[in-house]
Amino acid sequence: MGRPAAERRAELVELYRELHDGHGCPLAATRTHVVFGMGYADADLMFVGEAPGANEDLQGKPFVGQAGKLLDTLLGEIGLDRSDTFIANVLKCRPPGNRDPQPEEIAECEPYLMRQVALIEPVVICTLGNFATKLLSGSPIGITKVCGRPQAREIAGLDVKLYPLFHPAAALRSSAVEQQLRECFQRIPALLEDARRERTPEPATVAVADSPTEQLDLFG
Repeated sequence: MGRPAAERRAELVELYRELHDGHGCPLAATRTHVVFGMGYADADLMFVGEAPGANEDLQGKPFVGQAGKLLDTLLGEIGLDRSDTFIANVLKCRPPGNRDPQPEEIAECEPYLMRQVALIEPVVICTLGNFATKLLSGSPIGITKVCGRPQAREIAGLDVKLYPLFHPAAALRSSAVEQQLRECFQRIPALLEDARRERTPEPATVAVADSPTEQLDLFG
């Protein structure tokens, strides 16, 4: 932390070019576009999903289908826009038929995701669904048991609040899941404030003694 924002943004652009010019993952033969992610390069709030779907593969952008529309709606309900955040996925290419990511595909893309996190420096990372939650938490516990429960984690060398959430695609299939996801989103603003405070603590104050001879030697 502490690196100039302009320097980090420039490196993020270089990472984007690196992925587009030479990302030779196992899915290279079947993808249309690499889906790097998009949003605010200095975002305090980052979302990490599973993998691009058909719409994302065609447009080269994350969360542009129905799940993305729901994500936009939920953000709007808490006074945020996706331009205030950065949105990425575990995988940068669409798995054929939208099947689950395979271990070797996750291993290929994980370094790129970690570099994104390190350059953006979010204070809160919301994982959407099982694969993102298990990867970034380092735990095999599934999303059903940890949804809506913030975790203090070190990710890419940063102390962050990890906030596991159901994937919006799951919410589209179940009104109960949608309601739970909406309730979880309502807690994001307070979580952001707490995480910002922890990342940038208040400066320490020094009490001045009544007599000059009793003052602390701050330079000793």
